[in-house]
Amino acid sequence: MTRTIYRLTTKDLAILEAMLIRRRGFADAIVPMLERKLAESSIVPVGMLEPDVATLNSRVVFRVDEGAPETRTLMLGDAFAPVGSGLPVGTWRGLCLLGMRAGQSVLAKRPDGSGERILLEDVAYQPDAARQATPTAGQRPRGPRLVYSATADRWPLGGAGKIRQTEGDDPGPSAA
Repeated sequence: MTRTIYRLTTKDLAILEAMLIRRRGFADAIVPMLERKLAESSIVPVGMLEPDVATLNSRVVFRVDEGAPETRTLMLGDAFAPVGSGLPVGTWRGLCLLGMRAGQSVLAKRPDGSGERILLEDVAYQPDAARQATPTAGQRPRGPRLVYSATADRWPLGGAGKIRQTEGDDPGPSAA
């Protein structure tokens, strides 16, 4: 019997299962770690997970061995992240952190036998928890917020709302 170390949402589970199928086809070295992650995880419906568990798109603060704390966002790929801000779950550290609870540490073993102790210090932002949270009076909501919304009759910088053309207004191809 395996012990439960990680907590995954159903969404994260589906992503890891698809990743496992793809990576098995290429005999990727991360396959044993993926299999272990899935075997040692309990599955929780989206929206029912505690806010201190690292999920996909969570901002986490962690340490590797006795190093300085690092803050990264767990993501599926790093193509759209500013340099150094994202940590793909397809990497050893990203996969290890996914599903961990704040304060938990795990030894991530590599195929060559080496390993590193990864400590999840804090989950600074979890999208599922932020979606569930409702701000009280005087409290700002966490996560993205709408900065500007233009109404139909008011445009920023005094611009006009519409471009109107009337009959005979078209200068024709010579204007190009």
